[in-house]
Amino acid sequence: MTETERPEIGRTADAGGIKTNYLEAGGGAPVVLIHGSGPGVSAYANWRLVIPALSEQFRVIAPDMVGFGFTERPSNIEYSVQVWADQTLAFMDTLDISSAHLAGNSFGSAIALRIATQHPERVNKMVLMGSMGVTFQITEGLDTVWGYTPSFENMRKVLDKFAYSRELVNDELAEVRYRGSMEPGFQESFAAMFPAPRQRWVEAMATPEEEIRKLPHEALVIHGREDQVIPLETSYKLLELIDNADLHVFSHCGHWSQIERNAEFNRLALDFFNR
Repeated sequence: MTETERPEIGRTADAGGIKTNYLEAGGGAPVVLIHGSGPGVSAYANWRLVIPALSEQFRVIAPDMVGFGFTERPSNIEYSVQVWADQTLAFMDTLDISSAHLAGNSFGSAIALRIATQHPERVNKMVLMGSMGVTFQITEGLDTVWGYTPSFENMRKVLDKFAYSRELVNDELAEVRYRGSMEPGFQESFAAMFPAPRQRWVEAMATPEEEIRKLPHEALVIHGREDQVIPLETSYKLLELIDNADLHVFSHCGHWSQIERNAEFNRLALDFFNR
């Protein structure tokens, strides 16, 4: 298979000197989708079931954050939420997007919150799903995800933490995600991001609560009740902190609500962005 036939590889934009791989579909008001931080993750892996639905009404753009997916990996970079937030803003600048709706998955929500607090005029509405960005005691699930070392068995363990339904995390998916984590450079950058002890990276991804309280934006906070990676309490905290926040909790759902409850997730997001 050639690179041009790979759906996870899209266009390339210069985002503040970082050659950023991104997917784009649709037209209209822009929605920027920011993926999570699992091993072998990419914008395509996180958002492949969301992009087609949202792109019927919006211009949907999903970049690979630096250190993930098929965006370049500069050798001298020090990964941080600020680096990812700055990359996203520079990416929007390159695409001539003055402001956009943001949808963040987990780690991606922490990036969205950092952008919204520092540059509120660049953000319209936010969907924050299984969100990081506030402090919490690291879960065994997140420690397992961030501590991943490549093997099929370890990928199975990671996927078991992500999903509520065992049917969703079959051996075929585990094999695909394992192979994805073994792409050249993927594991090296991933291992450099969140070395043990990992509680410090939870804190480093957080935006101060007093800054979150100032946000004027409408936010739709979404969480799976059975999430083993990011505790449900983080979404209750965001509901408390953000004045214009609504919270939707899915039952029988883990950390992948955009996959596990895809049709409902897409409908909620579309209704929210359209209202």
